[in-house]
This record gives sequence, C-alpha cells and structure tokens, in this order.
Amino acid sequence: MRLTKFTDVALRVLMRLAVVKHEEPPTTREVAAVMRVPYSHAAKVVARLQHLGLVEARRGRGGGLALTEAGRNASVGALVRELEEPGDVVDCEGSTPCPLRAACRLRGALREAQKAFYASLDPLTIAELTAAPTGPLLIGLGAGPPPRD
Repeated sequence: MRLTKFTDVALRVLMRLAVVKHEEPPTTREVAAVMRVPYSHAAKVVARLQHLGLVEARRGRGGGLALTEAGRNASVGALVRELEEPGDVVDCEGSTPCPLRAACRLRGALREAQKAFYASLDPLTIAELTAAPTGPLLIGLGAGPPPRD
C-alpha cells in the first residue's frame, strides 16, 4: 500500500507543528519550506487539517499555525483512513475488470493486509511520532535563516 502525497504531507506538517514550542507560530509558507513541499500543496493540507480540528490557523500579525490537542493526540491510523481514498488496495472492478474476480483469493488477502496496516498505525499518535530521534531532527530543520522562495 502506498500513501498519497497529500497524506504524506499532512503527517509531516502535523509532526513539524508538534515540535514547535515557545517560538512564534510558523506560517503555512514557512512549514512548506522547511518540509520541502510546494506552498500550494501545503495550503490545501493545512485547510483540511484545520477542517478536521487538528490545526489552528490564525491570520495577520501574531498569526500562524498551531497543533491542537486533538491533533497532538490524533491516531495515525485514524488520520490515514480519513485522508486516504476509501477502497481496496487493488481495483478488481475497474475499467478493465479482472477475469479472476469471481474466484480470486488475492483480493481478500490484500484486504486483510490493509486492515493490518491500519491496525498497526492505530495506537500511534502524532505526539509519539515526534519522540527522539525524530523530534530533535524536526526542530533542527527550523534552525537558521528562513528559506527563500
């Protein structure tokens, strides 16, 4: 199973915000630069995360992004389920239906693997993902002068 770029960026944005402490809250542009993703993509991700109640975004002077308590404690499995398109790992019914679909055991095996994948992510929280060595690395990414556009 492969996560979409959207989900990947969402997880990285949440992880970055989880390590922001007593600094001035970063802007979407700053987070995008630090995480090396296009601003337009990061803006869409932040809007979705804000809609889900995981991120607070304030405009204007003193504004920026902040991780909510719900975001800090969010289950990675639940978040990935929310952000990924629902459905099976393989599309047996697509534009060219698979000739084996009536008696295929692979589809069921892949469905079970997908359930196990999500189940392994369920107990993890965003806060746990930022424990050492990841947290210090994320903090270090923000050090130095802001990146230029």
